[in-house]
Amino acid sequence: MTRWLSIIGIGEDGYDALTPAARSLVEGADLVIGGKRHLAMLPSENVDTMAWPSPIHDAIQQLADHRDKKVCVLATGDPFCYGIGRLIAAHIPMDEITVIPSPSAFSLASSRLGWAFQDVDLITLHGRAYAHLEPVIQPDAKLLILSQNAETPRSVASRLIARGFETSKITVLERLGSAKERIRGQNAEDWSYDDSDTLHVIAVHCIAGPNAQCLSRLSVLPDTAFGNDGQLTKQEVRAATLAALSGAPGQLLWDVGAGCGSIGIEWMRRERRCRAIAIEPEPKRLDFIAKNATALGTPSLEIISGQAPAALTNLEEPHAIFIGGGISNDNVFETCWRKLLPGGTLVANAVTVESERTLLSLQATYGGDLKRIAIVRATPVGSMTGWKPFMPVTQWNVTKPRVGVKS
Repeated sequence: MTRWLSIIGIGEDGYDALTPAARSLVEGADLVIGGKRHLAMLPSENVDTMAWPSPIHDAIQQLADHRDKKVCVLATGDPFCYGIGRLIAAHIPMDEITVIPSPSAFSLASSRLGWAFQDVDLITLHGRAYAHLEPVIQPDAKLLILSQNAETPRSVASRLIARGFETSKITVLERLGSAKERIRGQNAEDWSYDDSDTLHVIAVHCIAGPNAQCLSRLSVLPDTAFGNDGQLTKQEVRAATLAALSGAPGQLLWDVGAGCGSIGIEWMRRERRCRAIAIEPEPKRLDFIAKNATALGTPSLEIISGQAPAALTNLEEPHAIFIGGGISNDNVFETCWRKLLPGGTLVANAVTVESERTLLSLQATYGGDLKRIAIVRATPVGSMTGWKPFMPVTQWNVTKPRVGVKS
């Protein structure tokens, strides 16, 4: 297939900064597509151009209609660094595309600050909820953030202050690579700039204050981090459950009988590419899940109101399933096992004799591992300290065979 489509990354330094090869593809195109800002950089008005409409997704889906032409798309910086390249590649095979990137805003910001790329968390708040900041606010973390608008630095500062990271250093880098480049910084608690150019990157060096809320992404959160009505997988059991689920980047988890959503939220916090669906029938608990997901930085957690197994019918097949409640209900396990992808892991916890009996029967049929988890915590007893036991949890985990799958 002829490479009829080219994607050219262009920076704030304009058309003249493009390589000869990139300029040749632009000038030889029958149609050049881009944002109005990019199209205005073209040296000639004789080129047939088209500005991206809104919504842009519809136009991207129609790109293939232009296969009989040489089409050039102008993109910001590196098209595959939080750019339009990923959207286009979802509809056009890469062997039909030529890509010539320019430095991304992240690359330019790193070069101005002297920050090594491998030491930085890269995130975007462009068109995304500010809650995505929460997991990356960690002691001594360095963040580079693609901004939504001129108000974003103030909002970032507010979230840092609310978490007790008020002395964190914020730097706003505007119009990088252009003659109007400007770099300014202040501590979060002192932030006073409200006139940032729309085109900017925010750099944050997170510094934990004496009252900082440090919610680790590497270990499970304390029970107090979750709003709940008592239906909460305790911290120690949560740690054992997540270890048993053995997640990998980009995998999808079903949290069946999600309670307050703690397992799905922890799953997503650990790896930004991981996804989860929380299935819960109780309205009050659904409210807890939504509030916890926002507060703890996983606003993209999908929440399904419904009772398993009926609520599972049309969901995307998962790589892992946690059954926190309802394992004794008719067809819950059978539906989950049928939907679980080959090689995937299913973990179920039980606290009642009846549900434990179900796990023993399933283990006898499907194999897997059983364990009993008992937690005893030190708690005040008057002016002294004593040991308080919690209900023991029986946990079963099993991996679905990649061949010869039972159904």
